[in-house]
Amino acid sequence: MNKNYMPGKHFLQLPGPSNVPDRILRAMDYPTIDHRGPEFSNLANDCLEGIKTIFKTKSNVIIYPASGTGAWEAALVNTLNEDDLVLMVETGHFASLWNKMAHRLGIKTEFLKTDWQRGAMPEKIYERLKKDTEQQIKAVCVVHNETSTGSTSRIKEVRDAINSANHDALLMVDTISGLASMEYKHDEWGIDITVSGSQKGLMLPPGLSFNAISEKAIKISKKSVMRRSYWDWEEQIEANRYGSFPYTPATNLLYGLKEAIKMLHEEGLEKVFKRHDRHAKATRLAVQAWGLEVLCKEERDYSSVLTAVVLPETHNADNLRRIILENFNMSLGNGLSKLSGKVFRIGHLGDFNDLMLMGTLTGIEMGLDLAGIPHQKGGAARASEALIKS
Repeated sequence: MNKNYMPGKHFLQLPGPSNVPDRILRAMDYPTIDHRGPEFSNLANDCLEGIKTIFKTKSNVIIYPASGTGAWEAALVNTLNEDDLVLMVETGHFASLWNKMAHRLGIKTEFLKTDWQRGAMPEKIYERLKKDTEQQIKAVCVVHNETSTGSTSRIKEVRDAINSANHDALLMVDTISGLASMEYKHDEWGIDITVSGSQKGLMLPPGLSFNAISEKAIKISKKSVMRRSYWDWEEQIEANRYGSFPYTPATNLLYGLKEAIKMLHEEGLEKVFKRHDRHAKATRLAVQAWGLEVLCKEERDYSSVLTAVVLPETHNADNLRRIILENFNMSLGNGLSKLSGKVFRIGHLGDFNDLMLMGTLTGIEMGLDLAGIPHQKGGAARASEALIKS
């Protein structure tokens, strides 16, 4: 089917993949080089050392040519064994997928339920671990920023809960959509394995994923007998010592990663985080002015990466998304699994500024009109006022 040309830039306002800035596109637009030669070794070392500054760690960061799902699997198979028990928190769709993966690998899980409207509750984790007097739980797995709901988990408080329970479980955290957009401190927060991906705050296309790993996790991995090959940390760490990879790397994505790290530090990570906080607050003000509902109910769990918006029960969010795409050339995130058709998700992350946010919110407001969804006028104007004052 032929599609008519739509002038102007497409607004990709998903919670990821995010917009890829021109600087990164140009950095990747480079001839492929010998991945066993000295030029590649320099590139690899720049990326391997540079990415540590984004995770805020001095430990190893493994880079995989894979989606974030691959990095999930790597975290599990390097440190656990079949029939091990893992504590997970059902913060949303992606936490549920991680739980499903663990089952497929033969790992037993206990899933702490939530209503998908907030992050993990550290006190619930503490209560469960305190009862585990025989230390049967080998890991606690938490999603830092749940992309399906717009809720975050307070990871430092989760670590404090584990410590307060005097429990030795590993802390595994998925920050696929949080890294480089929200404050994250792998070492200081005592995280053992951090999982992330390239297509969100790092402003890259999909295709790279990461495991930041503590010394404790490395020691445990040497005793784990879970079968693994491609995901094995040991081969990666050894090859990385010499600026190499144990298999063919995604060379041109690494060029993009090097440029992304440079851009993040040029702006300054603290300024990056404040920018995301500011845009998220303005977006929530717009939603509230429209008289619509932000899915996340706990204010301290609000995400700075995306906002999930609940529509009235008589209206379908996917229909609204279709109308906005067809009329204004803008893509918004859909509701996932049990939120399908009930919510739409506004991504405000990565390479993003005030005018892009105002274009996004104005497009949504016009779409609400076209879709006949009851709302109050002035949401975009309310966000504009907030941006000017901040």
